[in-house]
Amino acid sequence: KNHAHVAIVTDPSRYGSIISELKSSGSLSQATRTQLARDAFAHTAAYDAEILAWFDAGMPAKGEAADALGELPETLTIELKREQVLRYGENPHQVGARYTSAGERGWWDSAQQHGGKEMSYLNVYDTEAAWRLVHSIGERPAAVVIKHANPCGVAVADDIFTAYTRAHECDPVSAFGGIIALNRVVTLEVAQAIAPVFTEVLVAPGYEPDALAALQEKKNLRILTAVAPGAPGLSLRPIDGGYLVQTPDPVTDDNAGWTVATDRAPTDAEWIDLILAWQVVAKVTSNAIVLVKNGQAVGIGCGQQNRRDAGHLAATKAEGRAKGGAYASDAFFPFPDGLDAAIEAGATCVIQPGGSIRDEEVIAAANAAGLAMVFTSERHFRH
Repeated sequence: KNHAHVAIVTDPSRYGSIISELKSSGSLSQATRTQLARDAFAHTAAYDAEILAWFDAGMPAKGEAADALGELPETLTIELKREQVLRYGENPHQVGARYTSAGERGWWDSAQQHGGKEMSYLNVYDTEAAWRLVHSIGERPAAVVIKHANPCGVAVADDIFTAYTRAHECDPVSAFGGIIALNRVVTLEVAQAIAPVFTEVLVAPGYEPDALAALQEKKNLRILTAVAPGAPGLSLRPIDGGYLVQTPDPVTDDNAGWTVATDRAPTDAEWIDLILAWQVVAKVTSNAIVLVKNGQAVGIGCGQQNRRDAGHLAATKAEGRAKGGAYASDAFFPFPDGLDAAIEAGATCVIQPGGSIRDEEVIAAANAAGLAMVFTSERHFRH
């Protein structure tokens, strides 16, 4: 408060500029002291915010909405620090930056970039989506291709080369300019498969030396080494005068609480594809349908205003590769015609939340088509 006469320094990185100003001017300017005072208040405010967060974590939430959920506090205080100035925002005329929560470090803070341009807002946003998805689909070697926050390729296999090539095969047109995430060290064979495809970002846990050297020949390719992501935090979206806040949307591969709704139960092979399809469809913009066959997403229909169109889009993209595969929907089918695209694509099993007032009609249609259908009792809208 007495910054007009006193300078307070809370950041050692400022020592150099302060010493330089003192040597050249004999004192610190009013502008410098004002900036230092501002930084000091920001520093103590961040500390207070951490204390408040600690108290909130150990106290029951208040308010009717919070009581129903049990996790959201009545007051939410978030202190953010700018960690990275981005190349630009969502579009080149926008300014963008990456911030971190005070006192927290995520995988981005330890990630290493080995080449390519500076990261843009969309590069970070899509890479986050790709890195989280590739770590959520099991322990097998896996590859994910993301474009505009939606997967356009997902596959698991016995080796990372096969996983990547099968992920790329899902929708090679959409993969152009996409983000690739792999959950295994990148080999030279994988690098040589990636090199001909224009890619914005590649993220993996590591690279063999010859693979990294080959990839660095792509001057615009952003090559990241990263550790696995931590648990997701609260989701915040700005609205006029405030924010919408919600808890994360975890997706489980534990089918213990799922029910088989049809006369026929899925085979062991169908169960494997159903689980992968369910994990993927939960990360696709609604309305969403995903077709999976033998550990490979072969058709993804995303962002449609009705479920029928999402299904037909997925079936069209599958191009006949979904025969005998799994058909996943992020929400229930309001009418039996939601299964038309599954039948059209040749899928033999379906997974969806259930809960429609016409569930019995949908079940009857599935039985008539010889489909095995599983209800998860959990919706996964994504916007």
